[in-house]
Amino acid sequence: MKSGFVLWFTGLSGSGKTTLSKSVENKLKSMGIAHVQSLDGDIVRKELTKDLGFSKADRDENIRRVGFVAKLLSDNGIPTLCAFISPYKDVRNEIRQKCVNFIEVFVKCPIEILMERDPKGLYKKALNGEISNFTGVNDPYEEPENPEIIVDTSVESVEESTEKIISYLVEKGLIVL
Repeated sequence: MKSGFVLWFTGLSGSGKTTLSKSVENKLKSMGIAHVQSLDGDIVRKELTKDLGFSKADRDENIRRVGFVAKLLSDNGIPTLCAFISPYKDVRNEIRQKCVNFIEVFVKCPIEILMERDPKGLYKKALNGEISNFTGVNDPYEEPENPEIIVDTSVESVEESTEKIISYLVEKGLIVL
């Protein structure tokens, strides 16, 4: 590996951000890249940002804090994988400006399929009014305009999406096979 980078997985709840991030992490480690750090939305919310709610201001602050940690790690040569809904373009772009080798991965999946999958029952709760400010239902998700990588988990397997990401990293010289 030549230098650190930030892979920023963004997409709606249930699109496969965490699954894909874990798959990429495992692939990188199997390639001999021992130091890889994953930052996942659910875990970060329990440890680093438990003081924040789900208002726009709190979501923005959550992403800013994660971006700061990702920058520190990647500046020290550690590939950093961030799996966060991160619904707002302006804050994602703010993080992009601060991180060298920032790679936005749009984990795309139609909302109809996400509602069918709904492993945690969150879409159902949001549609029933039990959850407010739920991204994609009653709070906006601003799709990336120019992500470096787009994976569509409604048609691609985890393996196919992982290979697409690894190929991009090799092509850009961020990792060496």
